[in-house]
Amino acid sequence: MKSKTVFLCSNCGNETPKWQGRCPACGMWNTLQEYTPPAAASPKAAAARGSVLAPQPKRLEEIHSSDELRFTTGLSELDRVLGGGAVRGSLMLVSGAPGIGKSTLLLQICKQISQGMRVLYVSGEESERQLKLRAERLNVTQGELLLLCETSLDNILAAAEEARPDVLIVDSIQTLYTEDKTSSPGSIAQVRDCTMRLMQYSKANGVTVFVVGHINKEGAIAGPKVLEHMVDCVLYFEGEEHTSYRLLRAAKNRFGSTNEIGVFEMDDTGLREVPNPSEMLLSGRPLGTPGTCVACVMEGTRPILAEVQALVAPTSFNMPRRTSNGFDFNRAAMLLAVLEKRGGMRFGSADVYLNVIGGLRLDEPAADLAVAIAVASAAMDKPVSDQLAAIGEIGLTGEIRAVSQLSQRLSEIHRLGFTQCLVPRSMREVRAPEGLELLRVRNLREAMAVVF
Repeated sequence: MKSKTVFLCSNCGNETPKWQGRCPACGMWNTLQEYTPPAAASPKAAAARGSVLAPQPKRLEEIHSSDELRFTTGLSELDRVLGGGAVRGSLMLVSGAPGIGKSTLLLQICKQISQGMRVLYVSGEESERQLKLRAERLNVTQGELLLLCETSLDNILAAAEEARPDVLIVDSIQTLYTEDKTSSPGSIAQVRDCTMRLMQYSKANGVTVFVVGHINKEGAIAGPKVLEHMVDCVLYFEGEEHTSYRLLRAAKNRFGSTNEIGVFEMDDTGLREVPNPSEMLLSGRPLGTPGTCVACVMEGTRPILAEVQALVAPTSFNMPRRTSNGFDFNRAAMLLAVLEKRGGMRFGSADVYLNVIGGLRLDEPAADLAVAIAVASAAMDKPVSDQLAAIGEIGLTGEIRAVSQLSQRLSEIHRLGFTQCLVPRSMREVRAPEGLELLRVRNLREAMAVVF
């Protein structure tokens, strides 16, 4: 019987019976790739297999859980992102741009957990000598660490069955292949099937599996979109090309929050944890310069201060330019419209540039007020006080709305030496730490009058 062939979209995972230039589900061009699904077993074979191997349902109270299911990786920033540590029997995908430090991060994990657990590190991109040299540079020389350079998934699983590791690291999923598929490594069929078999191995043996996944030029994980749905946790390793700082965030986490971030610094000896990101992000901040303001956002349970910079300059184009780096473009456009309508400012003949220092992305509405103050400061060419921070969401009528966890934000602002903070007037019940003055404002005009 001829095997059925479908076309799978690498962006959204949609299946179509025939090839098209554009995916009918997500609308992306040239994302459909040929895929042959595994053949289904006959009804009789399935019934016979099911009669022997079919699991029996259990009551919820019959299932035992313990704290031992989660273990520390030895890196507190990574444990924070994972929700307190790695979970036994989970499959985690670590993704990032080439050279960002994914392999370095995983080797440093090996340095910590191989002291009490057995680790099998599989590389499909480096030789044993290259792994040895990199391990020596990172001072990974002792412990129960096994190295294997292999790209055949069948051989990898056979070696894992013999070694019985507690943690399995695969670098990377795009280099693996199975004998069942005739397509080349990195294709949709290979990536999908290899991930499925690794997931089955992880769940059946209680082994924690870390898988490295490369990203494409659009910044998405190379391979089918369904790859993210198959794993338990998706970690993105981010960083600016010309800076040494790296941000680790969870795009998906079945065992913890997805709002936490981990901050690292890359140096000659590997990745170094940054326990106080606010000081790092504010280091080198220009003083007494127009177009800058400090915002405080919540990344999970941790408040982080970030510097927002703005530049307003006369345009030389028929259409003024709008650029936003680290802040949502549409929200930035909305704030400019509110500044024009409610703040009495004009940007019709000016280019506006926004930038968040340090590679941090401000997705929280609490950063609105700081962004608006930075833009107004740049447009008026008047500096904001170096001792001032701003917290608040801005509505379309120009009102300053309340934000969550204001007390924690104020404590972090006070700890870093700020003496003034713009806050919504509606949050009167919140008390400021001693030495921090709260400037309560109702709307954008009041905020601008207080600051300038």
